[in-house]
Amino acid sequence: MSFLENINSPADLKQLSRKELPALAAEIRQTIVEVVSQTGGHLASSLGAVELAIAIHYVFDTPHDKLIWDVGHQAYAHKLLTGRRDQFHSLRQHQGIAGFTRIGESPYDTISTGHSSTSISASLGVVHANYLKKESSKVIAVIGDGSMTAGIAYEGLNQAGDKFKDRELIVILNDNDMSISRNVGALSSFLSRTFSAKRIQEARKELGSFLKSLPKIGDDVYQFAKRTEESFKTFTTPGMLFEAFNFEYFGPINGHKLNHLIDILNNIRYLKEPVLLHVTTQKGKGYPPAEENPVYFHGCGCFEVETGDCIDPKIPIPTYTQVFGQALIEMAEKDERVVAVTAAMPEGTGLAKFAELYPDRFFDVGIAEQHGVTFAAGMATQGLKPVVAIYSTFLQRAYDQVLHDVCIDRLPVTFAIDRGGIVGEDGSTHHGLFDLSYLRSLPNMVIMAPADENELRSMLATALHHDGPAAFRYPRGTAMGVPLDKTAEPLPLGKGKVLKEGGDILMLAIGISVGDALEARETLKGLGISATVVNCRFVKPLDIDLICAWAKKIPRVITIEENVRNGGFGSAVLEALSDEGLTGVQIIRIGIADTFVEHGPQQLLRSLYGIDAPAIVKAAEHLMTEK
Repeated sequence: MSFLENINSPADLKQLSRKELPALAAEIRQTIVEVVSQTGGHLASSLGAVELAIAIHYVFDTPHDKLIWDVGHQAYAHKLLTGRRDQFHSLRQHQGIAGFTRIGESPYDTISTGHSSTSISASLGVVHANYLKKESSKVIAVIGDGSMTAGIAYEGLNQAGDKFKDRELIVILNDNDMSISRNVGALSSFLSRTFSAKRIQEARKELGSFLKSLPKIGDDVYQFAKRTEESFKTFTTPGMLFEAFNFEYFGPINGHKLNHLIDILNNIRYLKEPVLLHVTTQKGKGYPPAEENPVYFHGCGCFEVETGDCIDPKIPIPTYTQVFGQALIEMAEKDERVVAVTAAMPEGTGLAKFAELYPDRFFDVGIAEQHGVTFAAGMATQGLKPVVAIYSTFLQRAYDQVLHDVCIDRLPVTFAIDRGGIVGEDGSTHHGLFDLSYLRSLPNMVIMAPADENELRSMLATALHHDGPAAFRYPRGTAMGVPLDKTAEPLPLGKGKVLKEGGDILMLAIGISVGDALEARETLKGLGISATVVNCRFVKPLDIDLICAWAKKIPRVITIEENVRNGGFGSAVLEALSDEGLTGVQIIRIGIADTFVEHGPQQLLRSLYGIDAPAIVKAAEHLMTEK
């Protein structure tokens, strides 16, 4: 008998007996494994949170009670229980359901998530809105998968324990000792044992009231008892940390024991104060390959269910990430001042091998991009050459630190910005479509984007050679397969390179868009239109002399970038042409319009949003017909 096929909402879930819930959990796990094996996705995190999702929806009245999943990639079971079972096969596919929670996808998704550590702050907003609207609903934030290593989580706890200490908020810490890789930092070692039943908490309060009522000595005895209790708990639990924020702490409890979990949730749901429930789970629970290798199965491609083996075709060409990682090792061999910093992603940024070879020169700061950038700035003041490797979408979280702690004093920090451009199935929260724009406005910053992996190596050398902040962004996925120079040499700062010459159209391209420009040129050649293609290499400083000289010869210009048009590379070219008085130039900027891009395959999205070779051909034809 299948339980899952009869569940279209949490109301259906509540019709099951507790004895039937473990069988439902097994069905959910099987469904998640089968679907993710075909679509790819965040497998291990969601497998670890199955019982947690079941228990929350079994106890609370969602969506009246508001549930917020931190990050959102641990919420696949939540999706299956909240009316999306029939669409689950479309997970992360274009026009299918998202890999994270999305407000527009379901009334059970209270907030859209994708980046980490936002759940407590968002939940506080919901709690206060309930208060102002005089509405009564429970608010539950599920934070975990390393999200408690980020500062914003503690900013939320701090406010909750001050302004919200008399309001109902339940924070569930899903502690699986992992983020994407193994958790780092002092917080990751927290273990505890404490009572968690509602009656025990009530008994503590009743005892306190009794002691304070004793004639003459009551207050002194109460304070002594309180100090004794606090001292004991200091040595035995992490609860003191959370109780310092005025949270009632419970746990840790086994997050895979449904009966116990349901009992405790039933106990704490009636408390009229902020509560933190510490739950321990196993990442990848129930699927042996994911249990054995939770790092790989955190975010994986398609795989064979029986073995867990990847079934993606083996491509001998390395990824841009792998090329970066190897190039950094080579440069670190020659210069002991080179150090590497990442934010909970040594594997994802290609630094795992660097960490093995140079453990004293590698720093994983956890999900703490702001700290990581300022930490790098501190090292740079003392003569080191820090390389901060962070995904484009996550570097956004440290914008102020890049500006304030690096650029103002022109410190030599290198930013290796992975996943620049369209990243694919993770969607709008993860596309790296803003970095050229958000970095270009910063004084002292050098910004580059390589056309291929050999140029990536040269740009790393350029950044390390430069006496100031420098960033280079490169895409997700397989590189071009070009030969690599034996030694990576620095590029002339701010100089582009003319690749092909023609007299009708001037194509100014940056990054991997250079390849699209060259492809479009060949198509145009067959249409009788000749084009000059310039690999601009630098967004800042822009090669103004080269660009203006060619724009005077060919006043029909197309700029191409895999970035939003607002404030990006094309905007830089427009500004340069205007500043030089070249007002008669016709120009079309190819890039992403003022919108967010949904999830889907990279090449499909490039086509849909008009940033591929056919779009360049169309733009060129348009320019040739304009008078």
